[in-house]
Amino acid sequence: MNTRILSLIGIARRAGKIGSGDAQIEAMLKKRKGFLLIIAEDALGAQKKYIQWAGDLKLPVVVIGTKLEIGNSIGLSPRSAVLILDQGFAKAILLARS
Repeated sequence: MNTRILSLIGIARRAGKIGSGDAQIEAMLKKRKGFLLIIAEDALGAQKKYIQWAGDLKLPVVVIGTKLEIGNSIGLSPRSAVLILDQGFAKAILLARS
């Protein structure tokens, strides 16, 4: 697990630049908002649904960590996915992944 990515997700949340939870992510994707979708490795149902949707929107996807790790990184309960709403945070996370 890349702790740098988790730290960046946490900073993005504190800056108000993420969407989390199925309802919020779906609403944002319908509005074509977001620059990066992060999905937990253990969220098989969410992976299928969101990867298809992200592909249609040409949105990069990172599958990393567990639902618990992602939830902890943003200070909330376990999360299947997080949508990064800021281009700068999205670029930083993609670079940290390399």
